[in-house]
Amino acid sequence: MKMTKDRHVVVSADFAGYPLKEAVKAHLQARGWSVTDLTPTLDDAPMYQRAGFMVGAKIAEGEFEKALAFCGTGMGIHVAASKCPHVHAAVAETVPAALRASTANNCNVLAMGAFYTAPRLAMAMADAFLESSFGDGYENWRGFAEYHQLGFDECENFDYEAYKANGFELVDKPTVTMGPEPSGLAY
Repeated sequence: MKMTKDRHVVVSADFAGYPLKEAVKAHLQARGWSVTDLTPTLDDAPMYQRAGFMVGAKIAEGEFEKALAFCGTGMGIHVAASKCPHVHAAVAETVPAALRASTANNCNVLAMGAFYTAPRLAMAMADAFLESSFGDGYENWRGFAEYHQLGFDECENFDYEAYKANGFELVDKPTVTMGPEPSGLAY
């Protein structure tokens, strides 16, 4: 698997997200990242859902640890990527949201919308997402990792048919208690 610690990432975009993808890709490459681009030319940029399936498949197949996806809003490509197994995609429009997607929600795909996100903001969001890992910054918050790991695990292993058969309730609902929020956390 190509890991972010080794500075590897995969990207894709539709026609609307293509210019933003190009700006972020150039930024990452200038910072030493190896960027695998599934949509290297505008002519290669498929419809948003197909670009999402492409990048999601690279995560689902275990080829890459994290990915970046770009469309007009970030919404459509995020939904499509999320249809692939083991993809935990997020849409972000701020640096704190991109950071939190990685550190708290353990997301492996970050989607951005070129209609709403300026290139320099997208570069900073990519840096925040790619250069952080689950639990970073919350080491002193008792129960934080366990609480968010439970959320990740329940999403990863969600069985809709079992949920439906159980009256739309989880069959097994373990709990985790978080301690008080440490002072000084901004997000």
